[in-house]
Order: sequence, then C-alpha cells, then structure tokens
Amino acid sequence: MPPTTAPTGDPTRSEFDKMVAGEWYRYRHGPELAGMTTATQRACREINETYASDPDAALALFRELVGTVGDGVDFRPPVYLDYGSQLHIGDGTFINADFLALGGGEIVIGKNVLIGPSARLYTPNHSLDPQHRLEGYERVEPIVIGDNVWLGGSVVICPGVTIGAGSVIGAGAVVTKDVPAGVLAAGNPARVIRTLA
Repeated sequence: MPPTTAPTGDPTRSEFDKMVAGEWYRYRHGPELAGMTTATQRACREINETYASDPDAALALFRELVGTVGDGVDFRPPVYLDYGSQLHIGDGTFINADFLALGGGEIVIGKNVLIGPSARLYTPNHSLDPQHRLEGYERVEPIVIGDNVWLGGSVVICPGVTIGAGSVIGAGAVVTKDVPAGVLAAGNPARVIRTLA
C-alpha cells in the first residue's frame, strides 16, 4: 500500500536527493532524474544490442551501469532499468530475459538467485491523494531478495518487499508483502503455500 503521509515541497533539495532518501519527490519535475533515466535506458539498449554479437562486452557494459555486480553474474537480454546505480546483484545470480527494475528505490538481489523471464521489480508508489498524483509525487521503497531465491517467470515484486533466503516464488505471483525464508509462495497476491525442506 502506498505511503499516506502528505508530501512536502522542499525547494532546497534536488528531487534525486529526496528520491534516494525515500521521501516524496516529484519524478516529472527533476531535470536530473529525466537525464539519468534517459542515459540508463540508452545504456540498456546498447547492452541488449551488443549481447547478440559479444556477450562478454554486454556483461562489461552491464557491470558499468549497475551499482554493484558480484562474480559469476549472468543475464539474458533484454534488460530494462530506470536507475542502474540503485541495483545491486550478488555472486552467481542469473537473470533471465525481459527483466525490468523500475523506479529509483534500492534493489538488493542476493547471491545465487535465479530470476525467471519477464520478472518485474517495482520500487515506486504514487500518492493515494488524487491532487498529489496530478502534481507528480512519488515515493520509493527498497526491494530485498535474499540468497538462493528462485523467482519464477513473470513474477512481480512490489515496493518495500523483502524475500527471505532460499524461498521460491511461483510463476506469475504478485508479491505485495514480505515472504519469509525457506518457503514456497505463489498467487495474486502471493501467499505462503508451504515450507520448503
């Protein structure tokens, strides 16, 4: 559920500073944000196009774009990011095709995570207040995915969610709240189906 506190306008701070602090910001009013997302999307297009002829060069470009990338990380294009610097990926993680990480919230993906095709990780929330939405207010919340998690195909992870180590999220699940470690969760909204041995 989106935060309900009213946004406040602080003209002394940039919209980017407010965003990374997890405060309300106006995503369509900060010129630095538009520039960052445009540059990131351009870099994603280059990575996706390069992969077909030179996967190693594409991985090198991906490493330059993303905040941190561990050893042995592998991916399949296309990838789509808003702010590469906010994404952190642990050793041995595999990201399948059509991966989308949206918004400026921090996303931390642990070690040896398997991410199925068409996964969607969303960090922004818009205001519930209609006037604040018209004014362009948004607030991000981090996503944390623990070590050795498997996200099935077309999984959606909503803002502020943490998935515990060793858990499996079934294909097509929409994860709206935290998932504990060592469980199978599935459905829309996702719920724990059983504990994994």
